[in-house]
Amino acid sequence: MTDILCIQEPNAIGNTSVGLPQYYKVFASGEGRKRAAIVINNRQIDTLLINQLSDEEAVVLETKDENTRIIMASFYFDINRPLDTDMQKIQATLAHAKGAGVIIATGSNYRSTSWHDVITNKTGKLLEEFLMSKQLHIINEERCYTTFRSSRGATNIDLTVTNNEALDIVRECVISDQESCSVHSILKYVFWNVTSRWTGANKE
Repeated sequence: MTDILCIQEPNAIGNTSVGLPQYYKVFASGEGRKRAAIVINNRQIDTLLINQLSDEEAVVLETKDENTRIIMASFYFDINRPLDTDMQKIQATLAHAKGAGVIIATGSNYRSTSWHDVITNKTGKLLEEFLMSKQLHIINEERCYTTFRSSRGATNIDLTVTNNEALDIVRECVISDQESCSVHSILKYVFWNVTSRWTGANKE
């Protein structure tokens, strides 16, 4: 069972996310078109939306499980927007954490061999260097599947990163062969001995 689902580009009618069961707790922010959301399917996980860090393309939650405090973030990086804007959001999330574990799931749209793509483009290199400077760890593992597949090709443009405090909490990260109704794949990872998943899919 999936407990936490981080989504980029969720289905929407107007500016409202749709298509998820009503018993899911859906977190999104802003008044415009939502391109990021986090869904909670486990009522035993305490969650709090961090409003000052969240907007239509970034959702940041504080979650607690027993004695563990984790900051979960779902970010959509618009390829037509300066990367600096998204790096500032990551920096603000890290500053808020104050020693807590941080797990950031992104639909990055940038390419780098550091997250097992076949090439590194200019913006991918900039993002790679930024993540290294903030001591963030890329937990994507090389698999036979890619995070993005279409008739135009296959790439790895979606990634999950953690800080030092969360590195030991995340047990594994795999690209699922499960149908996602999208050109994006589902990435599943395990933490707190609970199976969780995130996807950059645009659910049709």
